Amino acid sequence: MELGPSDSRPPVLLPVLPTSPSYPDWASHSLGIFICLNCSGIHRNIPQVSKVKSVRLDDWDDAQVEFMASNGNNVAKAKYESKMPPFYYKPTFLDCQLLREQWIRAKYERKEFIHSEKQEPYSAGYREGFLWKRGRDNGQFLSRKFVLSEREGALKYFNKNDAKEPKAIMKIEHLNATFQPAKIGNPHGLQITYLKDNSTRNIFVYHEDGKEIVDWFNAIRAARFHYLQVAFPGASDADLVPKLSRNYLKEGYMEKTGPKQTEGFKKRWFTMDDRRLMYFKDPLDAFARGEVFIGSKENSYKVLEGLPPSTQGNHWQHGITIVTPDRKFLFACETEDDQLEWITTFQKVISRPMLPQEYAVEAHFKHKP
Repeated sequence: MELGPSDSRPPVLLPVLPTSPSYPDWASHSLGIFICLNCSGIHRNIPQVSKVKSVRLDDWDDAQVEFMASNGNNVAKAKYESKMPPFYYKPTFLDCQLLREQWIRAKYERKEFIHSEKQEPYSAGYREGFLWKRGRDNGQFLSRKFVLSEREGALKYFNKNDAKEPKAIMKIEHLNATFQPAKIGNPHGLQITYLKDNSTRNIFVYHEDGKEIVDWFNAIRAARFHYLQVAFPGASDADLVPKLSRNYLKEGYMEKTGPKQTEGFKKRWFTMDDRRLMYFKDPLDAFARGEVFIGSKENSYKVLEGLPPSTQGNHWQHGITIVTPDRKFLFACETEDDQLEWITTFQKVISRPMLPQEYAVEAHFKHKP
């Protein structure tokens, strides 16, 4: 859409555009940018910085149209993201409210990517503070001290403020963090995973202050970024940034049966994390009950709709069979939509060629006791 120069017209309505939750049919006429419906609500909460109008429904005077025409999203990006560090997570409309709000506030309200000294909370290479952590056994959230040190290559937490030894040491090499507000039951809920004895361990944390927990998230990404820069010295930023943190490909309930396929089917919570399909009795369990490695079609992995004809004991009728070089895994979904979504997710993983380091992970799974 091009906005023409000012003339003597009366107040105008900008052209009508296609609509969707992610379509930029709102605008901040004080910043000179177009924004989507979801972000318009966040911009309205910082009226001292951003003044919002609808492209469709509100009247626009000539000065406002002219300002939009002389600015725009690319001009704003060049200004407000001029010193944005490559590791900082830039959310999309699919991300949770917290990430989108803190991104907008960091960019326009706090101007963190214009003034690099404001990035110290997540770029200094060291961070310590208190987070509410969910107890593994009782499910209660208790305040725990966390320390992230790039020099030590680890994130640690302590059960007592004066404890000399940490309760857990999580190596930055294997660390991941992803926001899970719905699963954790808190809008600031963050799930941190790491490997313990080659098995995935989950911890669930939050902080009352949205900026604090997002700063922790980006500090973890910064530590991962600097670790990977050392591990892969020839890699570009564009190669490394996708590896800093990852959202799960899919999560949800399915039924499963055991390796003999004669046991009854049990309902379990499944998480597809890259090539690891993990299942839990409860979504907030610290450890998975089991993990399945999903390789590539070139290595004889495939996913089939339905279950073998002799299968018994499944309460849900929409079956999925995953074939690996060693055995078949049988699952059942409650609805046809769930079945289709899981099959689509598995097919995406299987259609992706395996990386050299993934063969080592596969070998570990084959030799797991």
